[in-house]
Amino acid sequence: MGTFLQGDHVAPSRERKRICRHCGSPIAGLPFARAGDDYCCEGCFLKQREYQVIPAWRDEAYAGLAEALVAALDARESEAGLHSKRVACHTLVLAKRFTGDPERLRQIYWGALLHDIGKIGIPDAVLLKQGPLTEDEWRVMRTHPVIGRRILASASFLDEAADIVLNHEEHFDGSGYPHGLAGDSIPLSARLFAVIDSLDAMTSDRPYREALSFDAAKAEILRSAGAQFDPRAVEAFVSEEEALRGMVALKCERDTAAASDGL
Repeated sequence: MGTFLQGDHVAPSRERKRICRHCGSPIAGLPFARAGDDYCCEGCFLKQREYQVIPAWRDEAYAGLAEALVAALDARESEAGLHSKRVACHTLVLAKRFTGDPERLRQIYWGALLHDIGKIGIPDAVLLKQGPLTEDEWRVMRTHPVIGRRILASASFLDEAADIVLNHEEHFDGSGYPHGLAGDSIPLSARLFAVIDSLDAMTSDRPYREALSFDAAKAEILRSAGAQFDPRAVEAFVSEEEALRGMVALKCERDTAAASDGL
């Protein structure tokens, strides 16, 4: 985008038709900015200034917004852990085997971080129920990926991230939800996330069971390759086992320390 001077214009009666050089929109009244015989509308002028001035803190603002949304969900569920941040960081370990593009990795991180944001739209009676859900309640719960995608619809900077939010409950064999997608019709980022999400769930304590060991979780992931999980994602998981094993160990040490402090 060229450099334009704000307010550099001449009387409308002596000008040719004024069209924004960048977006092609006609400019009503006096042009907002002009360089020679080229004109720039206010929207494009401000966009030029945005890219010149705020790229560094724009990413920080986007990340802050994503983390604020997750904090809102955690508060509603009384969730004290770091599940969302853990799975976001662990998913990047796998994603880096497929892409080195910083923007794609950023989108994958945000998508993994916000994967359950749609649960904000699930009624308390279902989301916070202590006992097992009825079939009708499960039907409500299974709408959370669609709700999450709808929440992010107006955030254009989260387009690819929203693919994870919408598809993170899909299974490679088509048995998942909300749309029963299978194979490569599920975005790769969501297929990678599915492995990591299950790893974190299995190696975390639950009210009805203690956390599984990394080896037990690994055995279950290997068993489910080709069914729940994409074999390529499982292969990436195996290749990054050392890093993921270490990250899970740190989580377990922290959880054990927290439990001891509460005694």
